Amino acid sequence: MFFVLMKQLYILTRKSLLILSSLLLFSCGDKNHSIKMKGSDTEVNLAVNLAEKYTEVDANFSIAISGGGSGIGITSLLNGQADIANSSRPLSDKEIQQFEDKKIKVRTVIFAEDATAFVVHKDLPIDVIDLETLAKIMKGEITNWNQLTSVDLPINIYGRQSSSGTHSFIKKKLKIEFSNAAKEMTGNAQILEGIKTDKSGIGYVGAGYISHESATNPTVKILSIKETPTSTAYSPIDSHAINNSLYFFQRPLYQFILEDSWEKVKPFIDFENSPMGKQLIKEHGYYIIERPQNEI
Repeated sequence: MFFVLMKQLYILTRKSLLILSSLLLFSCGDKNHSIKMKGSDTEVNLAVNLAEKYTEVDANFSIAISGGGSGIGITSLLNGQADIANSSRPLSDKEIQQFEDKKIKVRTVIFAEDATAFVVHKDLPIDVIDLETLAKIMKGEITNWNQLTSVDLPINIYGRQSSSGTHSFIKKKLKIEFSNAAKEMTGNAQILEGIKTDKSGIGYVGAGYISHESATNPTVKILSIKETPTSTAYSPIDSHAINNSLYFFQRPLYQFILEDSWEKVKPFIDFENSPMGKQLIKEHGYYIIERPQNEI
């Protein structure tokens, strides 16, 4: 039995998937078999679907999944509040030192490749953007769409909070500081909802999060990215581009796992790497890569 007090927490058992809102999780079930997973909002939908499918394989498996950002997941792991931290970025040097100082061993699993998509409202007359222009938008140097298109609208930036791995990833790739006017949204869903109703909005989300929705309900437009004004533009949902590392904003997805939790977590990790797990990963718009596991 679970008593839940946690924000946007997904609890999966063999027979049900519950989505609840709260602050803390208390479990009086079998602690040796239940797993807590926290972290990356980019990975949360995929994690929920992988776990839901795995409950069909292991009737005793139970897992509590919440998002909130890569930084939150890693902090939870460090504080013993999670078994698995989903992260869209690697551990920082500071975080590695924190784990070492606490003598906590962590295994690193890279189970998929993701691309970050930049999205605008479907009616905005722009389909392709280069990195220099994108950087100027994100840091607030270009402030109106009439500087790039025929539409006279002030640009609204939809970004993520600083605890987000995607926020850090974009900041590092574009080598910028974000505009002070950028909205700090809590996740992919909130960014998409904002862009759907804001004809002057631009934001960034995980391509795997949006790829199926954009095909069936194109209320937002995914921009193709080119590195220079004269180079070829690539889409984040172009599998050929991703498989050949041609898209600028692509990255591995990580799972950091407590060594002390490895024994109970390993069957689920094995499922992720199974043909069924890999198929689910592909169906959600992510890509499979083969990388070794390691530990710190």
